[in-house]
Amino acid sequence: MNDGYDLDDLGPAERDQLVYVNEGTRRLRFQHPLIRSAVVENSTSSERRAVHKALAQVLVDQPERRAWHLGEATLEPDEKVAALLEQAARITLRRGDAVGGMRTLIRAADLTPCGAGRSRRLATAAYIGAESTGALPSAQRLLDDARHATADLESSLHAAAAAAVLILNSDSDVDTAHSLLVDAIETGTHGYDAEDKSLIDALHTLALVSFFGARQELWQPYYRALKKLTPKAPTVLSALGKTFSDPARTGADASEELDGLIGELSNVTDPVQITRTGTAALYLDRLGDVREAAWRVVRVGRDGGPARRYLSGLIHLCLDDYLTGEWDEATQLADEGIRLCEDHSYSGFTWYFLYAQALLAAARGEADQADATAERVIHWATRRKAFGAAHYAHHAAAMAALGRGDFADAYEHANAISPAGSLASHAPHALWATMDLVEAAVRTNRHKEAAAHVGAMREAGIAELSSRHALLTEASAALSASDDDQAIELFTLALAVPGAQRWTFDHARVQLAYGERLRRVRATTESRGPLAAALSAFQRLGAHPWTERAETELRAAGSAKRRPGTSKPHMLTPQELEIARLAASGLTNKQIAERLFLSHRTVGSHLYQIYPKLGITSRGMLRDALEL
Repeated sequence: MNDGYDLDDLGPAERDQLVYVNEGTRRLRFQHPLIRSAVVENSTSSERRAVHKALAQVLVDQPERRAWHLGEATLEPDEKVAALLEQAARITLRRGDAVGGMRTLIRAADLTPCGAGRSRRLATAAYIGAESTGALPSAQRLLDDARHATADLESSLHAAAAAAVLILNSDSDVDTAHSLLVDAIETGTHGYDAEDKSLIDALHTLALVSFFGARQELWQPYYRALKKLTPKAPTVLSALGKTFSDPARTGADASEELDGLIGELSNVTDPVQITRTGTAALYLDRLGDVREAAWRVVRVGRDGGPARRYLSGLIHLCLDDYLTGEWDEATQLADEGIRLCEDHSYSGFTWYFLYAQALLAAARGEADQADATAERVIHWATRRKAFGAAHYAHHAAAMAALGRGDFADAYEHANAISPAGSLASHAPHALWATMDLVEAAVRTNRHKEAAAHVGAMREAGIAELSSRHALLTEASAALSASDDDQAIELFTLALAVPGAQRWTFDHARVQLAYGERLRRVRATTESRGPLAAALSAFQRLGAHPWTERAETELRAAGSAKRRPGTSKPHMLTPQELEIARLAASGLTNKQIAERLFLSHRTVGSHLYQIYPKLGITSRGMLRDALEL
């Protein structure tokens, strides 16, 4: 209380039942919220400032509240009060309240004398608005105000980081954002102190921009800066430099760092730390280890928390759901992410969720929708030199092509991510398309390219990254193997990888390929087990193209029940029935040959024998003859 006043002075108000003092906590309470509002409303501005000042004097052990009251008690610029508010903002941000931190920083800037300090605080608030709260229009205004406050803003790290995020969400390109950041990092007078939050934030933004660009040269300034940080680079920055940039070559080196980061998450409330750890975990297939923390971020976001972190939590959960077969939830999260991007003008991050939608559509057999969405992302990304986003879209398009049996198109899209025989430098999503490329190459008789790609996978040692990559590596080697015995041994190794069943769709695809190879070498009885298991998984997922493929293989293996009404099935061999059904579905002889590992001439010969058996004379009559 002010000097000369004590609790006894509250007597009249207590007798009138306006206020009371809680005897346990010794805190003043109003009998009704409206009384409190009336007191504040009827007070003068000078009286309110006096109360704020008095409260600040007694709240010495609560720095956030003390700074806020001092800020409310101060009219003229005061650097001491501004500094206290900035410190309070840092505490608020560490607690995960980006909106409160941004608001406190703006007040700190208001009380800062004109010059570099005011500009710096406005730039920091702009960065938080762009990179956390989702307030992009406010961030732009704050950045403009910061530029007016000083002529030297170009060297401000937070200003550069905020501008880079705004650029990513505009019509400009990745290289512009990259140049802006690199200039601020490398030409400023800030040094390379690992405790400098503005520098660390700028480097995280540089990692994001470089990931968007997916080119080796974009990552070089990031690597240089990490080497200069003293005493050493923060663990999450170091891990990102290995797992998010070029995981095929350096991802395994970050395993211990990632263990430490994930181990800390159970007690972490800061959504920035959680989502940065999730990003580092992505290409080592450890999003499942971040899942619980990511859900905390999403729940906070749904309650009005920082939108940018909310987006990151959504995409991490969405991708993990796709890999582990939770496709219905993945669909819901992708839709939620797109709505969030639209609500907050995050146009530069919409592509993540469009990719998820396209990939799910492709796997479910909705090829037209998948192709249209992928083409939309490729067009958007290519204009902005965001080739990382284009790689994601090519992956979805390759999956759609595989589903409809257009292996030539699948090969072209997978090859656009990383040419066959190499894992392109700093194109991390090439890891997700390895088996897609190998399968498409084998099906289009590019056996040399398929073998070369398996060699690149082996040389990079990507099997060490996760059980999924171990599964895909052995399965790709099996697909490309010319020797049947070797192929079957490799498929067996792939399916025996510990933890491989976690990756539901990939595991089922390998089972299908294994069953196909067994049937090809006439081990029909042995083929039925993996084929039936694959069919069950595909049916549960709703992966319709692969379901049909598994059903076709099982019929050819003499296991599946034939559909009711099938005309004269006893007159066709299992292989003839399979060819007839594929031809009736609209596939060409070449496409059927690619699916069944036959020559197109053999397919034509079979059809020549099938027609008279079914009592028909042309391909167009097959569908009615088979009653499909």
